[in-house]
Amino acid sequence: MSSIMTNSSALAALSTLRSIDQSLESTQGAISSGYRVNTAKDNAAYWSIATTMRSDNKALSTVQDALGLASAKTDTAYSGLDTAINIVSEIKAKLVAAREPGVDRDKVNKELTELKNQLVSVSQSASFSGENWLYNDSSTAVGTKEMVGSFTRNSSGSVSVQTVDFDASKAVLVDTKVGSRGLLTVGVTVQQPSGTTTSTQTYYLVNVSSATAATGTEVKISSATTDDQVEGMIMAVDATLKSMTDTAATLGAVNKRIDTQNNFVKSLSDVIDKGVSKLVDADMNEESTKLKALQTQQQLGIQALSIANSNSQNILSLFR
Repeated sequence: MSSIMTNSSALAALSTLRSIDQSLESTQGAISSGYRVNTAKDNAAYWSIATTMRSDNKALSTVQDALGLASAKTDTAYSGLDTAINIVSEIKAKLVAAREPGVDRDKVNKELTELKNQLVSVSQSASFSGENWLYNDSSTAVGTKEMVGSFTRNSSGSVSVQTVDFDASKAVLVDTKVGSRGLLTVGVTVQQPSGTTTSTQTYYLVNVSSATAATGTEVKISSATTDDQVEGMIMAVDATLKSMTDTAATLGAVNKRIDTQNNFVKSLSDVIDKGVSKLVDADMNEESTKLKALQTQQQLGIQALSIANSNSQNILSLFR
């Protein structure tokens, strides 16, 4: 039945054209933004996941920066400690040389003095971003250093920040307030040879006139220093060297952990980016093909609507 009140063909054609226009708008939006899920209305579940993971990735980026800072701090401390170990090894060698008969011990002591001054200088220089783990001139003891290591989200959605800890009190070489808190300023007790027996003696390597000085005798020699005393000093320096080596090993392990964690965080960030991409990124090849097809459908829809509208005009010919 033909009617001039209701054009069913035109209504059907218009409905189809509206649907095509909506699809065309969606496809054009995906092409212009690069996302097939750009807003919550596109896909609420995927949009929510992507938004959360992007936020977590920003936090991981900050963790990378923090790990870089932590790596710099541990590198600085380790470099200073490694240099100090080499200097203490040199002091040990000088003391062994001083044990030889006929050696001018006063001249050897001058070398020891310069080496000890260098130890203090190295300790003071091992500073990064205002932090020095090897030299303490504060009345407060150096404590455990916390460095941001990771950002995690558990299965329930709760987030937390994990840290890498290092007890910096074990790395302090020189403490100007309390001598016993520094590896070089603390007194080391040894069983020094004394004729056919031994005697208990305490020596410390560096004297920085700490407010609370460590007990014992400073490692320094002169022509009046006995062979037994030189041997006792060698024992004390060797014990100090062992403590420094243990601390350097621990610090090196912490540094390695930070580097490994940094590499992992970088890889994790890349994986998250890829995962989010699979959820929300548009396939540009597919979208461009859809765009071409929809543009063709749009043109055909316009022609169909035009034909449907012309049917009403054909009715007039019946009244001529």
